[in-house]
Amino acid sequence: MNYREMKINDYDDVINLWKKSSGIGLSDADSRDNIAKFLTRNRDLCFVCQIDEKIIGTILCGHDGRRGYIYHTFVDENYRRKGIGEKLVSLTLGRLKLSGIDKCHIYVYNDNELGKKFWEKISWEKRDLIMYSKYT
Repeated sequence: MNYREMKINDYDDVINLWKKSSGIGLSDADSRDNIAKFLTRNRDLCFVCQIDEKIIGTILCGHDGRRGYIYHTFVDENYRRKGIGEKLVSLTLGRLKLSGIDKCHIYVYNDNELGKKFWEKISWEKRDLIMYSKYT
């Protein structure tokens, strides 16, 4: 298993992984151009896990200078329960800490039971918040 920073050349493999998940909401923000901009800004916070050149896990993270935000975390179902997701989160949190960011958030859909179980299993605190969004 190899963990490394995500590159825009990984986009096709990564987007295909994300499309396998009903728990990840994809939008125009996840286009190749937008992910390229995101990676340029957050190149050291986004990772992939590979086995024999095949990407089997990803994490997309950024920060605003104050808090970190994880947007997409996914491990191919054939490779789950092997600590890959937890390792991806650990790598990202380590990099956030090096940047002086001491807190990170993830938004999880209410109906994403798999995602909720994962975050609770690795000791993330569930918050009682409501998020509002608006397109500009």
